[in-house]
Amino acid sequence: MERFIYKKSAGITALSASLTDFKYKMHCHEEYALGVTLRGIQKYELDGSQQASHENGVMLFHPEQNHDGWSQEKTGIDYVMIYIHPELFLELIQKKDIVRFSTPIVYHAGLGQSILNLTKAIFNDMPDALCSELLLGIAGNFSDDMFLTKGKIDSMFTKRAKEMMHGHLDHVLRLDELSNQFGMSKFQFIRSFKANMGISPYQYYLNCKVERAKQLIEDSRDVYMAVTQCGFTDLAHLNRHFKNVYGTTAYDYMSHLER
Repeated sequence: MERFIYKKSAGITALSASLTDFKYKMHCHEEYALGVTLRGIQKYELDGSQQASHENGVMLFHPEQNHDGWSQEKTGIDYVMIYIHPELFLELIQKKDIVRFSTPIVYHAGLGQSILNLTKAIFNDMPDALCSELLLGIAGNFSDDMFLTKGKIDSMFTKRAKEMMHGHLDHVLRLDELSNQFGMSKFQFIRSFKANMGISPYQYYLNCKVERAKQLIEDSRDVYMAVTQCGFTDLAHLNRHFKNVYGTTAYDYMSHLER
């Protein structure tokens, strides 16, 4: 049985999930994501290597880190995850620039419990003030050795290409138009972008459209606005790609927000 429940409080999105046969497609998030495996073994590809989070494993993802995800065992997995906007996370850990994690999975009882405390508070509709205090408690469990001091810096090519894609999320990706801006063929552009980002331009662009649709749904509670403003052909088209990233359809995600 697959179950994906999202809830938002104090600017934080919490996820409680159970899955058996479902597998996430390769994707990334614009936020920092911190999760705890509660049952089973969670497998995923990350930065070209396969990871395995066992029970009580704390999974750490920095923004735009490509990953997928599935259960190693047929009995499935249960886990929770929180998504924190980069500016807020950096304020919490008192850093100025985007940081990466030195290891993708840690077995840290204090950090794991603090994540669980926050997700429990969010799902129990506790006051925003309490959730903010619990969020600060999470930050208190990080130490400097858990971060890389030098993060990956986008090349000028990658930065400009990403900006151009973000500026046209309501359209179909036109590789010829993009590649012409760099004096490249579309095949040169695809190879260069993937070499820099670890994901193809189409995958990145589609991921951005889904992320943007999620933001619009949260802001407007109007799934059809997300369909039109993000250039999806219809709700079924959005739902299919939304489920690949978030495990649930855009319509069901909106329904959870309204509860």
